[in-house]
Amino acid sequence: MSALAGVKVVEFANYVAGPYAGALLADLGAEVVKVEVPPRGDPYRGWANGNYSSMFCSLNRSKRSILADLKTERGLEVARSLIAGADVLVENSRPGAMARLGLGYEQVQSVNPRLVYCSITGFGLSGPDHDRPGYDTVGQATSGLMSLLTDLDDPQPMGISISDHLAGLFAAYGVLAALAARSRTGLGQLVDTSLLQSSTSFLAENMARYLQDGGEPPSRRTRARTAQVYAVRDEAGAPFVVHLSSPDKFWHGLLHAIGRTDLLGDERFTDRRQRIAHREDIQALLDEAFATGTRVAWLERLREADVPAAPLNTLADVVEDEQISHLGLIQEVEHPSAGRMRLLGSGVNLHGTPTRLGPAPLVGEDTGSVLLELGLPDDYLDAAVPAAVTAPAR
Repeated sequence: MSALAGVKVVEFANYVAGPYAGALLADLGAEVVKVEVPPRGDPYRGWANGNYSSMFCSLNRSKRSILADLKTERGLEVARSLIAGADVLVENSRPGAMARLGLGYEQVQSVNPRLVYCSITGFGLSGPDHDRPGYDTVGQATSGLMSLLTDLDDPQPMGISISDHLAGLFAAYGVLAALAARSRTGLGQLVDTSLLQSSTSFLAENMARYLQDGGEPPSRRTRARTAQVYAVRDEAGAPFVVHLSSPDKFWHGLLHAIGRTDLLGDERFTDRRQRIAHREDIQALLDEAFATGTRVAWLERLREADVPAAPLNTLADVVEDEQISHLGLIQEVEHPSAGRMRLLGSGVNLHGTPTRLGPAPLVGEDTGSVLLELGLPDDYLDAAVPAAVTAPAR
């Protein structure tokens, strides 16, 4: 049995942050019913060919889908029925949008006082910026996260929606805490996070340094210097990284691996403080040394010397990685009509109550069965799915 078996979640969310929170709860065994707007549902479905994109599938694994137009009385009736029987509600609308539908926290709390109601916004439920449109890159930039990931002299947007995913992760974390509290009090509560709050909270280490020491705010280079992290290339240009951290043994091991033990007594490198101060000298030393051999050979020598190092893998490399394979992170799921797809599994192992991974639903495919479970005719919403929006066989 999964950890959240029996927990019912109703999700009113699109794109990334809210669906990711729902997916994390589904991984743990919760039954997640995703309420989508007819006829095509979550816009993220259409970000590739057809209406069943791989990106959508990754964020909506193991869920059920129902099409319900919340601008109609019947759609709202179904939504209210789902909420009345739910343990958790997840939504990522702008502040006030759910309330305008009559589905805000205060409006449904009296109907279901045990409900854990989770709202994910761009900038929070109140404050001077609460009604601004919140998207991932805006969250990264406003929170300071992007300043630690890009070179401010040549700023570049990131290749992953970090703030969206952080908001979903913190939302699921909050929901689990609220469920634990409910087991003692019998009452649900409002849980909220935002792209801004979750991303800023994630910067606790760097922010603590700035709040304590003042001066110039940390940048991408700050941690690379203090943690003694180096990115290098081999003779063919293949990239890899070395992370020396604090222990002297890693510096000594590195010098043995590159055949430069003559530098063990060099005053520039006698301790961590000196090595940080002379980072540029070390970078030049490593660039020269590693350009004389292959990445495979160098990584083997570094491993033998017990120096933390790794290839800078592309996702194609990750798929072929032996340790990734051993951990079973890439799994295959099969949808009865959409066919097979490979997805990443959960990032945590629960050895007594294992996580699970199932396919994402086609748009509205569970509408009839969910309606029947609510005691309504399966055609109550008259939301048959047009053939054009179903997924092609894989």
